[in-house]
Amino acid sequence: MDTSQPLDALLRQLNPTLKGWCVYFRPGVSSATFAYLSYYTWRHVGSWLRRKHRRSTWKDLRRRYCDVGWWPASEERPLFNPAKVTTTRYRYRGTIIPTPWPGLE
Repeated sequence: MDTSQPLDALLRQLNPTLKGWCVYFRPGVSSATFAYLSYYTWRHVGSWLRRKHRRSTWKDLRRRYCDVGWWPASEERPLFNPAKVTTTRYRYRGTIIPTPWPGLE
């Protein structure tokens, strides 16, 4: 995304994509993937902020753009954190799924 845009425009574009992806993959075994996705998005948003403000230090960027700790946020919305999404598991019902092909039982 273009660095001339404000951080809120980036988060407005990025958050729905991250939320939709996490909702879709939540039933699987994906908590490690969510943790990596959280790291990946934080890293790329941080590099976007560094490109936007080349002369600023990390301390200045943190004071200006981070809400709690090191997590980026604008005045209106924080960056969605995929690592906080809880995964769900389907319960095993104990029934055998019948095969449509005879003789392969």
